[in-house]
Amino acid sequence: MTTCDEIIRLTQDLIRIPSMHSRPEEIMRCADFVVGWCGRQDIAARKIVHGGTPSVLVMPGAHARLLLMTHIDVVDAPEELFSPRIEGDRLLGRGAIDDKYAVALSLVLFRDRLRALERSGLSQADMALGLLITGDEETGGENGAARALEGIDADFAIALDGGGPERIVTREKGVIDIMLTATGKAAHGARPWLGLNAIDTLLEDYGRIRELFGGDDGPDHWHRTVNFGKIRAGESINQVPDTAQGWFNIRFTEDDEPRRLVEAITERVRSRVDVLSVIPVFASPPSPMTDILLDTAPGAVLTREHGASDARHLMDRGIPGAIWGAEGFGTQHGLGECVSIASITKLHGWLSLLCDRLESDGSK
Repeated sequence: MTTCDEIIRLTQDLIRIPSMHSRPEEIMRCADFVVGWCGRQDIAARKIVHGGTPSVLVMPGAHARLLLMTHIDVVDAPEELFSPRIEGDRLLGRGAIDDKYAVALSLVLFRDRLRALERSGLSQADMALGLLITGDEETGGENGAARALEGIDADFAIALDGGGPERIVTREKGVIDIMLTATGKAAHGARPWLGLNAIDTLLEDYGRIRELFGGDDGPDHWHRTVNFGKIRAGESINQVPDTAQGWFNIRFTEDDEPRRLVEAITERVRSRVDVLSVIPVFASPPSPMTDILLDTAPGAVLTREHGASDARHLMDRGIPGAIWGAEGFGTQHGLGECVSIASITKLHGWLSLLCDRLESDGSK
């Protein structure tokens, strides 16, 4: 069995565990599966739990030169997506690209690097590599990466959760989730002129909000955006609703100040504005490791992405890093979620070279 075959088989085993947040017991079972796998490989691993969320730490000791960050939680999906299948170069299933292939890759990589060191009389304490595997990336990472990183010292971190083999991400947009509540006056649907439809107010406010999000229409859309994702209003088709709620997802760049953006929205609308969450922009501090990455992966370029990952929690710890990963063809969270097997092989090879380089120079 080749290394890639082993990674794919382990990824399939992980996909079969429906570790959705609607089934928290399965997230815990998946974490226990990872710890059990490490135990069978004579790898020291530790599970920690914060707020019911498990994380697994596989570390050389107090310090890692390179930390790989991955996650075992996935977004909800129908049962059939937890039966992985291979079609040509693609492994399909929930979590195939987001992010269970990365969990499997990092585990096998760690095991193989450890075995190589052991042949030279060294141990896990001598490794350059550390792993952080969390269980709440899809819901913000506050009990996973944010808490686990408090006890981790690392020179550089790679979140294997985005980008692509030739795309190393060093900036990601921030996120603001807000809820608008519009109020009106209830009336019978036969006499709407006697009431004030709260939906009308909400839609008018949406128009006012969109005026703040013109942006430019450049090819990469690196400007703030807003998505009106959910609406709730009314109890009956023949009643004028007196309340309407709308949920909005805002993505912003390093050129925006989130507090001022929320203030501008609040000043423009008639509805009440409630801020549900704010996720800061990820912008890695300069690091020589970035140049080493580019040197290790010929043809790769530094880039930026619109999504958000656990890499943002590195900012609070002052740890430079990047988002990197296999090719998923933009299928994350979709019914056709998949990962390119060839790209996993390529990524594994480059990460092996990177670890070899870090172990060889031996610096701390």
